[in-house]
Amino acid sequence: MYKLQTLIYWLFFLLSVHQVVSQNNVIPFKKETVTLDGQLDEEVWKIVPEYTGFSNYMPTDKGLAENQTSVKIFHNKNYMFISAVYNDTTEKTQVSTLKRDVSIAFSDAFIMIFDTQNQEQNAYFFAVNSLGNQSDGLIERRKEGYNLSFSWNAVWKSKTAIQGNKKIYEIAIPLKALNYDAKQGVFGVQFYTRDIKNNSWTILKRVDRNYPTFDLRFTEKFKVDSLPAKLVSRFSVTPSFTVNYQEELKTNHKNTSYKPSLDVQYNLSSSLKLDATLNPDFSQIEVDQQVTNLTRFSVFFPERRNFFLENSDLFSNLGVDEVNPFYSRRIGEKSTIQFGLKLSGNLTSKTRIGALNVQTSENEKVSAQNFGVLVAEQQLSKNFTTTLFAINKQEVDGFKFVADYNRVIGGNLNYKSNNKKWLGVFNYAKSFSENISDKNTFVNAGIWYNRRGLNWNASIKNVEKNYITEVGFTPRLYNYDAVHQNSVREGYMQTTFGAQYEKFYEHSKSINSIRLLNYSNDTYYDEDKKLNQISHYLNSAVFFKDLSALYYIFNYNYVHLKYGFDALGNGHPIQTGIYKYGTIKLGYNSANNQQFRYQFNVQKGTYYGGKRTTGEVYTNYQLLPFANLALTYQVNKIDLNELGKDTFHLARFTGELFFNNQLNWTTYVQYNTQRNAFNVSSRL
Repeated sequence: MYKLQTLIYWLFFLLSVHQVVSQNNVIPFKKETVTLDGQLDEEVWKIVPEYTGFSNYMPTDKGLAENQTSVKIFHNKNYMFISAVYNDTTEKTQVSTLKRDVSIAFSDAFIMIFDTQNQEQNAYFFAVNSLGNQSDGLIERRKEGYNLSFSWNAVWKSKTAIQGNKKIYEIAIPLKALNYDAKQGVFGVQFYTRDIKNNSWTILKRVDRNYPTFDLRFTEKFKVDSLPAKLVSRFSVTPSFTVNYQEELKTNHKNTSYKPSLDVQYNLSSSLKLDATLNPDFSQIEVDQQVTNLTRFSVFFPERRNFFLENSDLFSNLGVDEVNPFYSRRIGEKSTIQFGLKLSGNLTSKTRIGALNVQTSENEKVSAQNFGVLVAEQQLSKNFTTTLFAINKQEVDGFKFVADYNRVIGGNLNYKSNNKKWLGVFNYAKSFSENISDKNTFVNAGIWYNRRGLNWNASIKNVEKNYITEVGFTPRLYNYDAVHQNSVREGYMQTTFGAQYEKFYEHSKSINSIRLLNYSNDTYYDEDKKLNQISHYLNSAVFFKDLSALYYIFNYNYVHLKYGFDALGNGHPIQTGIYKYGTIKLGYNSANNQQFRYQFNVQKGTYYGGKRTTGEVYTNYQLLPFANLALTYQVNKIDLNELGKDTFHLARFTGELFFNNQLNWTTYVQYNTQRNAFNVSSRL
């Protein structure tokens, strides 16, 4: 009888939760405002709908969460107000940082996702940890799913409080920061809560753990009442002034320079924005992390400059990994930017456009250049989206275009299935440069399948030798010959296959899951369709209940080296020929909810006919709320026999001192012997 009563109780509870989440999905308009103090004592919080019934996501994705979160939301045509109350089992809280715009994965936090166009293409990400520290970013569609970038920034407000076991979040997000269609009036919304103390994630709209929490295909649809078509506040102006002092110690030469800058954003409508930058200053951008590169090709670094980040997926998602016709970091790479204009956003809920124009200055090494990009994205149906683009880089003399140019035109077709298990992409593009008109095409087709515990993918791409993208990122197209000291452009074809199988242990006391198989293969053919390289990757891992992990990685490569490769940088390049080499790596990652976190791995094997031994250690010690310290050290010992041997060291220290969640002092110290680079960056 007791079991029957329990069953009836849970049935009624589930029915009530379903009603709360699915029948009243509305963000009402209320001509009210609130004082952000974490108290939630305004009358409006008593009358707006409540959303609860959060599901488990990690460490298990089965059932409803034991610790529930209650969310309320409304707008007043200027701000969208959100309150969230997490019913914890303890009054204690734990955070990893008080620095803005870092991952909230290691803190107690509340997270919001708003797909303001409800097209499952891109969205806004807002997060607040339990001590009031903010993070925001953009979610962008990628070929295999979605990507989260913390580089985008908005100005919004939040306040947190702890009342007994309740963690309270009160938030105000200005509508002018969001790109929405007032006529369409539906947002895709997802809320989730992170409790680092018990290493759990809980989520409003249930998502299987094989998908990321920010997968926009799983958002809950919310009708937004009375969205304003025009915003009261439409301008955002950011002036800056930089003083740069340099002193050459050897010559005692001193130089001081001054640089005023101006950034303006204007909301043409609720869904279309115009950005302008004049004499931009990018000195506030954090330095790139140093890496040890033992491949023959360039390494990709992400864009961090805010001007290029608004609606950045429109511009950066025009190709695929390692074959992308637009890589914004090329702009201003060799000379300073004079000005830039960007128009981006939605013309309708299914039509997005992007137009970018940037002018760079002339210097001793390069002439003045103009960079232009046009992008149009159209949702053809629920399953298909297409993108057309044109890119132009051209030398200019004042306001006059000169003949030296490089252009790329192309289109993409993206597919997503109704059951959310299949994704597909097709890419086609051509480049045009002066006196080059053949072998200038890029074609790619890929497919991905994903269900709980199993996913696989396959793709094929062909890049012809004259597919020249001077504003793009195509590293494998360019082969540096260290013997003849020249670069050879050579087309190639690549096939890729990958598969992963993971088994979950819901009832085990010690093991959370075991990744039984994670295999990928990349095979490359040269222009004559002769085999050039095969790379195999094999990995398995055991994830324990605290989400610590023990793993191995096996890599094996077959390489037909056609051009000399100076791997050690000592002037003794590896000669052409066929090489077969591989490595085995063993590693361990500690649980993320510890005050002291660490990761380490060791790797040993062969490398182009020689030997390679690698070790890496990462440590992180949290002295919150005062400081956060992290140290990474990597060593690569390479012995190429008669060609020489060397040991590359890479060390990186990050120190963060927190005065409050608005003011912190961050220092980066990096040392890279491969590049003979030592840099220190300190920002208050």
